[in-house]
Amino acid sequence: MAEVEEQVRHPSEETTDESEEEDSEEEPKLKYERLSNGMTEILQNDAASCMTVHDKFLALGTHFGKVFLLDIQGNITQKFEISSVKINQISLDESGEHVGICSEDGKVQVFGLYTREGFHENFDCPIKVVALHPQFTRSNYKQFVTGGNKLLLYERNWLNRWKTSVLHEGEGTITNIKWRANLIAWANNVGVKIYDISTKQRITNVLRDNVSLRPDMYPCSLCWKDNTTLIVGWGSSIKICVVKERNPTEMRDLPSRYVEIVSAFETEFFICGLAPLADQLVTLFFVKENSDQMDEELCARPRLDIIQPLPESCEEISSDALTVRNFQDNECRDYRLEHSEGESLFYIISPKDIVVAKERDQDDHIDWLVQKKKYEEALMAAEISFKNIKRHDVQKIGMEYINHLVNTRDYDSAARKCQKVLGKNMELWENEVYRFKTIGQLKAISQYLPRGDLRLRPAIYEMILHEFLKTDYEGFATLIREWPGDLYNNMAIVQAVTDHLKRDPTNSTLLTTLAELYTYDQRYDRALEIYLRLRHKDVYQLIHKHNLFSSIEDKIVLLMDFDKEKAVDMLLDNEDKISIDKVVEELADRPELLHVYLHKLFKRDHHKGQKYHERQIGLYAEYDRPNLLPFLRDSTHCPLEKALEICQQRNFVEETVFLLSRMGNCRRALQMIMEELADVDKAIEFAKDQDDAELWDDLISYSIDKPPFITGLLNNIGTHVDPILLIRRIKEGMEIPNLRDSLVKILHDYNLQILLREGCKKILVADSLSLLQKMHRTQMRGVRVDEENICESCHATILPSDMAKTFNVVVFHCRHMFHKECLPSSGTIPGLQFCNICSAKRRGPGSGILEMKK
Repeated sequence: MAEVEEQVRHPSEETTDESEEEDSEEEPKLKYERLSNGMTEILQNDAASCMTVHDKFLALGTHFGKVFLLDIQGNITQKFEISSVKINQISLDESGEHVGICSEDGKVQVFGLYTREGFHENFDCPIKVVALHPQFTRSNYKQFVTGGNKLLLYERNWLNRWKTSVLHEGEGTITNIKWRANLIAWANNVGVKIYDISTKQRITNVLRDNVSLRPDMYPCSLCWKDNTTLIVGWGSSIKICVVKERNPTEMRDLPSRYVEIVSAFETEFFICGLAPLADQLVTLFFVKENSDQMDEELCARPRLDIIQPLPESCEEISSDALTVRNFQDNECRDYRLEHSEGESLFYIISPKDIVVAKERDQDDHIDWLVQKKKYEEALMAAEISFKNIKRHDVQKIGMEYINHLVNTRDYDSAARKCQKVLGKNMELWENEVYRFKTIGQLKAISQYLPRGDLRLRPAIYEMILHEFLKTDYEGFATLIREWPGDLYNNMAIVQAVTDHLKRDPTNSTLLTTLAELYTYDQRYDRALEIYLRLRHKDVYQLIHKHNLFSSIEDKIVLLMDFDKEKAVDMLLDNEDKISIDKVVEELADRPELLHVYLHKLFKRDHHKGQKYHERQIGLYAEYDRPNLLPFLRDSTHCPLEKALEICQQRNFVEETVFLLSRMGNCRRALQMIMEELADVDKAIEFAKDQDDAELWDDLISYSIDKPPFITGLLNNIGTHVDPILLIRRIKEGMEIPNLRDSLVKILHDYNLQILLREGCKKILVADSLSLLQKMHRTQMRGVRVDEENICESCHATILPSDMAKTFNVVVFHCRHMFHKECLPSSGTIPGLQFCNICSAKRRGPGSGILEMKK
């Protein structure tokens, strides 16, 4: 198909125009092929004069008066000897069972292809056209029309005889007829008419525009798009006519239908044929061009254009010049365009050639993309339409794309496409790898090799690793990290790396890679040695991941030297695997590291390393004095005498003061603060913490001859010691800094205390009064007494059964009730009684509140 199409569209004789078409980036809409087989034999000895297309077959008329029926591929199925002169027109009904034929010698035949019964007539003038009713086979009237000097309608009457009616005459030769449903359109020398067979009315007359053109040389082209839309092409003018129903109120004596021209425009060339394509038009043009040598016009290749009609113009969608045989000798009347409505097939008929045009399918689209080297788009189109393509294979297109990329030296893109194109085909993968090796581009394909479910032979991966090892250590290391260790023979690669390290033993990249290879091979101790030697950050991850704690018991110092924080955290998190005692033993010769470990251990748990607390005192004193005092405060296992000895040796005053106070020697501690630190504020703070009157007295005694200390005491002891005790002991005449301010502060503090006491008193009185009032309201409430209540003494019902009798009841605030006679005597205070049950409370809620008498 592609070869035929090239021959049809691009002849060898053309140069400039042809190259422009070949270089065009716009994809053609149609593809072309010559109708061959039996058609070739017919046209060698005869010439085509007309052809009619049915969905199932073709009917060809020749200049020698023969009619051939052919299949869609051009093979002859039947042959009819109709006349000795040119066949002018062949007409088929929709079923394809009846055919109408007319010839230049006036013969008209209408017959069934399977019965041969029908109409046979000879006229005394040439009959140019014949048209069967679309439903000729099914119709009882068997209607058809012929066109010569007159337009004649033939139909069978009820006696099975043919009846003839003249539909039109007097305007020259009828050159074209198209029958659709109930509408017959025909063209003569004046214009185009439409006749409604159902109403027997002519409904329009569309005049031709260019009357200077000879109708016989530039015949009218007619085509029904649907049952109401007629397309008229004449000369270089195209009109689209729509048959519409007339409003009944406007009819009067007018036909029930009328025609509206919805589009009319001029074209560049002369029209030979028309066919609809969706909402577009396929147009066959006859082209003339000026000769360079002579002043006359020559016949050029005909053009098949797809145009989009607009109301007053058209838009060209595509245009193809067709190289039909003997196009130089053909005139406009020699070309015809027929189409098959069932399929989008368009037949270009010329005397010595018939070309079939059809819409391009997805295979053709891919062909064009590949031809234009648009492989990416071709591959995408094939993937999207892989169920519909017939001539292409997605993988083959992909391979062509890869070959193209390799040829253009875009090796990285070619390698990237291998992933998508080669898929799981191991043979193709290995072929591509060897091809990349041949062109020296193994590195390009390395990162795209399969490493999942599909895997190539280990030798392939080893070949690439050896290539990287020769030229690119970093790339080699990257592949080792990215590739699973079971893709290749690990031992072979380890040996290769070892050989390279002999030449460059300090290369950190190779050493790191060798450690990773040892890890893949589960030789973790060898990997650990290299990581520690390189001080590599992954050493801790390796230990955790593969549980190598037994291997690092003798390497704790190395780990600590590398990163103290990470090492200590790891050791403390895995005490069950490396004991505290083992770590302390290993770090015994490195006290600064031992201190870091024990300090973090103490922070986590004050009791776990208690047996090392005595040792920690010296470590804190030597390496971390700021944390010594917090340690002494928090530790309950630290020997105080040993700590005091170390602190006194190193003259650590604050720590010594804390230890003396911890051991109960507060006076000595206070003395050190005053003598060694000379810090009255710290001394006052110390005295406040101890809250000992004797300690305050010692502090005053020590400070009495030191005016700055007296000032500090006056400012701070007001809330702990009576300031009068200090003021009375100050010697007369002693000059004390800021004495006035200190005394004012003391008075201010005293006033503040008085105000606080008064405020508290007022609050207390207000609360007491509120509670008293609440109690009074509560006690003033009545108490319900009914038959269910009993005497708490005799346990009889509190109310007598005979309420008419006199009775006395006493009810207490505690809600206990008694008969009066059941209560003991009132005692020493007349009229005052107490609840026997609540008598434990003196004057409590059991005092009498109510006496009932009756």
